Amino acid sequence: MRLALVREGVGEGEMSITFLGDEAIRELNRDYLDHDWIPDVLSFALHDEGEAPHGDIYVGFEQARRQARREGVSQEEELVRLVLHGLLHVLGHDHPEAPEERKDSRLYRLQEELVQAVFAAPEEDS
Repeated sequence: MRLALVREGVGEGEMSITFLGDEAIRELNRDYLDHDWIPDVLSFALHDEGEAPHGDIYVGFEQARRQARREGVSQEEELVRLVLHGLLHVLGHDHPEAPEERKDSRLYRLQEELVQAVFAAPEEDS
């Protein structure tokens, strides 16, 4: 995560990352976003514009496991991807609502660049 923050020019901030099972993340999605499905990641920016970023990232680890199997990647890679996705949202990045447009969005391109960089970087840098 530090690598992503440095690349985004963030010198200070605070993030929490919580891993949840299907029912817990579905409940959060239902309670806070009024969506009744199991998401892979939810993020909440808790700062105002101009303030150091502060946010909560919730990752659905069971959903991540399913997605990793489906995409043919390791569970570790998928978890990193989802944490970075949530972090980018907290930092103000967004993507189109239409699923068919998402993979070509700036957020997804940046996310995938960061995933590659995390796995290429020495452990202390990522």
